[in-house]
Amino acid sequence: MYFSAVPFRMHTLLPFLLAMVAAIVLLEMLASRLRVAYPILLVLAGLVLGFIPGLPRVNVDPELIFFLFLPPLLFEAAWSISYKEMKRWWRIIGSFAFLVVFFTALSVAVVSNALIPGFTIALGFLLGGIVSPPDAVSTGAIVKFVRIPRGIKAILEGESLLNDASSLIIFRFALVAVGTGQLIWRTAVLDFLWMVAGGAGIGLLLGGFFVLLHKRLRMDAPSTIAMTLIEPYCMYWAAEELHASGVLAVVAGGLFMANRRLLYLSGTARVHGYSVWESLVFILNGVVFLLIGLQLPEIVEGIRASGLSLGMAIGYGVLVTAVLVVARIISSYAALVATLVFRPAVAPRGGNTSRRWLMPLLLGWTGMRGVVSLAAALAIPVSLADGTPFPHRSLILFITFVAILLSLVVQGLTLPRFIRRSNLFDMVPDDVDTQAKNRVRQGLQAQTLAFLKEAEATAVPGREGLRLLIDHWENKQGTAAVEPRDEQTRQLVFDLLERQRQHLVEANRDLDIDEEVIRQELYLIDLEEARLRLKM
Repeated sequence: MYFSAVPFRMHTLLPFLLAMVAAIVLLEMLASRLRVAYPILLVLAGLVLGFIPGLPRVNVDPELIFFLFLPPLLFEAAWSISYKEMKRWWRIIGSFAFLVVFFTALSVAVVSNALIPGFTIALGFLLGGIVSPPDAVSTGAIVKFVRIPRGIKAILEGESLLNDASSLIIFRFALVAVGTGQLIWRTAVLDFLWMVAGGAGIGLLLGGFFVLLHKRLRMDAPSTIAMTLIEPYCMYWAAEELHASGVLAVVAGGLFMANRRLLYLSGTARVHGYSVWESLVFILNGVVFLLIGLQLPEIVEGIRASGLSLGMAIGYGVLVTAVLVVARIISSYAALVATLVFRPAVAPRGGNTSRRWLMPLLLGWTGMRGVVSLAAALAIPVSLADGTPFPHRSLILFITFVAILLSLVVQGLTLPRFIRRSNLFDMVPDDVDTQAKNRVRQGLQAQTLAFLKEAEATAVPGREGLRLLIDHWENKQGTAAVEPRDEQTRQLVFDLLERQRQHLVEANRDLDIDEEVIRQELYLIDLEEARLRLKM
């Protein structure tokens, strides 16, 4: 990212960056009050700011977005997703992340080749690869205002983790086809297999290495958090240097490390790390969506320079956006039919069974575009290898921007209303989460009392403090602050907290228990451990 309208000096750059962060915070607060997803307001604010005279003109380096923003955003998403639910719905997630992305890119290629003058099939696939992946941040920010079943949520989150990789693979092959005029299929297939398998393998290898490193070095919480900040960049860089998928490397490595977080991260590191990563990802997301809006003046200038009318370009953008929505809806219905035919026992049941056929319409309407589409479009070279201008580069950029804007504003603003009005999830009981929490806490209480009475039976020193602990847990459920009065009781409490973690890990194997409930209880245990260690 660099600034072209004013000199690149710190006294100019720093106030602008600080103002961006302040604007992000204020707009997020406004979005929460209006019950609107904050990416929508950020993009619209960027549009307005982009046309204010005298402000620095922001030109985004796509490599900066890919390398600076994408690894931490994907890494954090891999830590946040329910690994259990992802394994449960892996067939649907895989079909949406790969088959649906390819079908969407193919649909865009065919339509653009037929209706946009001068657009070849290769250019159509290039455009399709750019605009096909839905954005995880946009969808997550929008659906938080409505309650949806965890299975549907897991499908959307899992898809968003993997579809970036598949779309960027299509983008790379299409870019080669446009530049050379041909595509050697045998080489393309081998390259595709290496990008997928190599990316995932490199991520798993580095993930295992980092887990071992954390165990051996025994770092304190600040050092541990600092290390986690550089790990996604290492995974992404290593995979890209070996011509594999950096996106898949970060996702695979992140999932591997997240699933083993209790083995190598202390409770204090997990508590502090959660806050650090939450703030970092919030700022990164905010900057990216604000930058999307700030790009419009530059993109419009490119359209005018190409000689194409702005009205015609807008029409093409609306056409491609409509193709994206229709292709995703068709793919969603095909996925539902295939699931009902081949795997009827695991078909997602989001609520009213008589309205289950509206579910693919909902999944189709969730395809908001965002940062990856913008970065991929900006990554198109200005000229080909022989020095000739890249064909229709300005138009591809403009169509991408229109697709991002329309999907965010139109679909983003109507999706919550669509979910509420459709009554798709009426049959999901309001007290499902409460029942799950009660089951978990009752099991936790039973395990805790068994551990404490076992300690009492073996005549552990500090019997008075132990008796207080037993009395406390006989009258309460769930983790709660307990004040040990001596060193023996304090150590006993630490052992108890570890036993509780082990019980929660076992309880998480139950498919009927939402993993988010388990994570909340684990977080409370971590808070209690951090509190005790702070007092020590």
